[in-house]
Amino acid sequence: MFTGIVEELGEVTAVEKLGDSSRFRLRGPLVTEGAKHGDSIAVNGVCLTVVDTSDGEFTADVMAETLNRSSLGALAAGSRVNLERPMALGGRLGGHLVQGHVDGTGTIVERTPSEHWEIVKVALPDGLSRYVVEKGSITVDGVSLTVVDAADDHFTISLIPTTLALTTLGIKQAGDPVNLEVDVLAKYVERLLGPRDDTKETVK
Repeated sequence: MFTGIVEELGEVTAVEKLGDSSRFRLRGPLVTEGAKHGDSIAVNGVCLTVVDTSDGEFTADVMAETLNRSSLGALAAGSRVNLERPMALGGRLGGHLVQGHVDGTGTIVERTPSEHWEIVKVALPDGLSRYVVEKGSITVDGVSLTVVDAADDHFTISLIPTTLALTTLGIKQAGDPVNLEVDVLAKYVERLLGPRDDTKETVK
């Protein structure tokens, strides 16, 4: 479980194609401190499992399912990435509850700079708009953000100087893909309030 508060702006150092999967080597001295085989690290909002670490870098295997559902397949050596370690139980929840399970990829439509912040418009893939509400939370490339405006096919976010300086959202351009994870609580509520099949017998 993550919070969407990016800890480090890392870098992809190598990508090895392995059929329908890939092995990534990523540099992140902060997030790899104390990390070991089997630990989780979020990369642009995607929860990946650490295979090994050395000299401030870690390796992660990315399966076809992840490559198909996220924008990680577009990464190459030299790409900058947002990195976050899992939240520690008992710690502060700075953003919102984030699983690192990408629901789809959006596309940056336009950026509107202001004096001290920037408004970014992001196009939504089909099926996600019902989970996006004004003043609600959404994760964009692993960054926990508040929705400014929500429409059927897009939403807008306001980026403060800190977010622009310390995450990849400061360098993304119109046309670039971004990983989106909607609020998991909204999905649970939808499931619980949806139609139920009460004809099934309870297994005892």
